[in-house]
Amino acid sequence: MNQALRMGTLGAADSAATAGAFLTIDLGAVRENYRRLKAQLGAARCAGVVKADGYGLGASHVARALMGEGCTTFFVAHVGEGIALRAAIGPDPVIYVLNGLPPRAEPDALAAGLVPVLNSIGQLSAWRKMAATAGHALPAALQVDSGMSRLGMSAAEVEAVAADPATLEGIELLLVMSHLACADEADHVANDAQRLEFDRLRALLPAVPASLANSSGIFLNSAYHHQLARPGAALYGINPTPGQENPMLPVIRLQAKVIQTRTVEKGVGIGYGHRSIAQDPTRLATISLGYADGWHRQAGASARFKGMILPFIGRVSMDSIILDISTLPEGALKEGDLVDLINAEQTIDDVAPSYGSIAYEVLTSLGHRFHRIHIGA
Repeated sequence: MNQALRMGTLGAADSAATAGAFLTIDLGAVRENYRRLKAQLGAARCAGVVKADGYGLGASHVARALMGEGCTTFFVAHVGEGIALRAAIGPDPVIYVLNGLPPRAEPDALAAGLVPVLNSIGQLSAWRKMAATAGHALPAALQVDSGMSRLGMSAAEVEAVAADPATLEGIELLLVMSHLACADEADHVANDAQRLEFDRLRALLPAVPASLANSSGIFLNSAYHHQLARPGAALYGINPTPGQENPMLPVIRLQAKVIQTRTVEKGVGIGYGHRSIAQDPTRLATISLGYADGWHRQAGASARFKGMILPFIGRVSMDSIILDISTLPEGALKEGDLVDLINAEQTIDDVAPSYGSIAYEVLTSLGHRFHRIHIGA
């Protein structure tokens, strides 16, 4: 028996041979996107949001690539993500935890050198107690709710903290932040309203760096930049300026193997429920990718092969999708060939409407059965 199989592992070559689909992640494009965002920001610093395992592309790979561009500040959502990232990138970068600390997670966060984003009086009180136990001040960010109603201290809570300086004893406040709800709609009235409320609330707190702009917020105007911006989606190639040309480079290429081709006659049902019926003799190809890989069952779209569009036909299955390849010369597409689902011609933003969703969900839904290839590091 093959030694790799006996040990329960597969080498890179074996993985490529046995995988049904390939996800190529261009870390060189991530780095270039970071450079473009920094240029847009001018004097403001640029962090990297690598939550959800780097939007599904590998937080450790992405963070190390960004460190090569001088990024020293990262944001994750959960303590567990922060612990894993700390092990991958070492002790020096600052790692903020956006969702703050659940009860009893404080010792783990302290041990990993994480900086919690404190979203409530309760989280603030628990972190102060941890500082008292540690015997020294502990770093933290404070999030205020400027109008998204998701996370952060209310105006009344901020005013209460401001009225009692002892509330922040034991806290080394590194950052005051908030989050924009409508930054991807440049003309939305909520943007200015949130910015003004954020500036009002942070003026009540100690004078520390401020952070408001997410990916789309960076492209509003410099009044939103403050001292630190927190791009996520734009790093991964998602368009931060919907309706305009994407200023970012595409980062991913998703390809699936052809596992079978066939010709069916007119009137033959295709796929589950026979929701598609061949209107003429039709040549089909079945590819090795489905909703178990994160391509939603209701999603439509198409594949690409040498510039030719190959429409989906029938329902998406758990492990496969059927393509109409009638426009290709007979024999042009064979078992083992690769077709593109996402590439520079059909980007993740192009695919998202077929999901009835947004590019963020498409990206973070992509599963773990792909053979993953990181290039450009």
